[in-house]
Amino acid sequence: MSSTQQPSSKKQTLFIASLIILWYSSNIGVLLLNKYLLSNYGFKFPIFLTMCHMSACAFFSYISIVFIKLVPLQPIKSRPQFLKIATLSVVFCCSVVGGNISLRYLPVSFNQAVGATTPFFTALFAYLMTFKREAWVTYAALVPVVTGVVVASGGEPGFHWFGFIMCISATAARAFKSVLQGILLSSEGETLNSMNLLLYMSPIAVLVLVPTALVMERNVLEVIISLGRQHRYMWLLLFINSTLAYSANLSNFLVTKHTSALTLQVLGNAKGAVAVVISILLFRNPVTTVGIGGYMMTVLGVVAYGEAKRRFR
Repeated sequence: MSSTQQPSSKKQTLFIASLIILWYSSNIGVLLLNKYLLSNYGFKFPIFLTMCHMSACAFFSYISIVFIKLVPLQPIKSRPQFLKIATLSVVFCCSVVGGNISLRYLPVSFNQAVGATTPFFTALFAYLMTFKREAWVTYAALVPVVTGVVVASGGEPGFHWFGFIMCISATAARAFKSVLQGILLSSEGETLNSMNLLLYMSPIAVLVLVPTALVMERNVLEVIISLGRQHRYMWLLLFINSTLAYSANLSNFLVTKHTSALTLQVLGNAKGAVAVVISILLFRNPVTTVGIGGYMMTVLGVVAYGEAKRRFR
């Protein structure tokens, strides 16, 4: 009996480890490719890039759910539910576009430090929108989260005010979307798993982003065609980048499904640190001891916040 359980346990461990590796590589890969395309490649169109991501998510979500049947298809049951999903899609667009714009001006390491403050904005919006209160210890743990970013900002050689504002806005929008999702889709019969939500949000996002890109990035098609002629691998890079954007969402769903919420949180904190190290090695952006100290303070604050929420729930 034990001999048959042992191989099964090993297979399960190997499967979860593979999912985590896919999750890490997809998230870090799309982040680094975004930075490379937007800052080092002359591809200065963050809205169009986000549109490519959403197009890939729409296509692969449809294939995964309708044909491969990775998860059961959950239909939209009413017009109000559709309007709620559309609202979430617009907020999601703002968060992704803001994050991509910030990568034009900020190094990945600092971008990740600011992004680590998501729990602060989530707690803030949860309180403002639902009057949900946490224990004082939980809120106290958010102090080093914010303080760390302030310290990291002062020690960041590549600090850029517009990039910083866009990064903070993207982080706040991401937190706002998660709280809004809990409010809008919490009633019985309206809850969607993340894969079905992505299936419906992505096409709406594309419809919003196409005219936005054409208006705000007017010469996008001309420049992209020109870049495609100059760099024969540009279209391949765009395809890989967009595929990784979907893979990041898929692997996040699978890791969430096969591990606990606490494991996901710990892995998420570690993922940010790994992304910072890899980006510094690849892009050679200068870092200071003050900047590293600020980032570490933020990460430790996020860890303390998660632990406080678990203990004083």
